[in-house]
Amino acid sequence: MKTIFPKKECHIPKWIIIDASGKTLGRLATEVSKLLRGKESGYFTPGVDQGNYVVVLNAAQIQVTGKKELQKLYYRNSQTPGNLKIETFQQLKTRIPTRIVERAIWGMLPKGPLGRQYYRRLYVYSAQNMLLTTKLVQKEKISESEIFNLPNWVKV
Repeated sequence: MKTIFPKKECHIPKWIIIDASGKTLGRLATEVSKLLRGKESGYFTPGVDQGNYVVVLNAAQIQVTGKKELQKLYYRNSQTPGNLKIETFQQLKTRIPTRIVERAIWGMLPKGPLGRQYYRRLYVYSAQNMLLTTKLVQKEKISESEIFNLPNWVKV
C-alpha cells in the first residue's frame, strides 16, 4: 500500500477567529500555532503547508499566571552598541499589546521558510475589530457562514 502525501494545491485554508480576552498567553499560543500549521487535520504532513488563517481579537486582554506580569522581560535591540531595550510584560502590554501574542506564537512555529509562511497568515488585533475581519473576508472571497463554523472552544 502506498503512503499518500497531501498536496498544497488540494488544501483550502479556513479563516478562524479567536477571542483572546481572559485567556492564558501560552495556552492560547499553542492552540493558534496548531491551527496555523494545520495539525488539527487528519492528514498533517510537517513539510507541506496545510495551515489556516487565524485572526486573534482582544490581544490587550490576554493574561499570564503567577508573577509573570512583573517578572517576564522582553528584549529588543537595533544592533548598535549599548542599545539593548528591556521591557516587562506590563510595560509592553500598555505600549503594543499585539506584540506579546505575536512573539509567543512565533516562538512555537518552526523556524525557516515554512514557518515564515505560517506567520504571514496570523492577524492579531488589540481590540475587537470585526470591521477589519470583514475586510479580510471580502479580500479572500469567503462567505461569513463558512468562517463561523468553528470548534466549540473558539469564542467570537
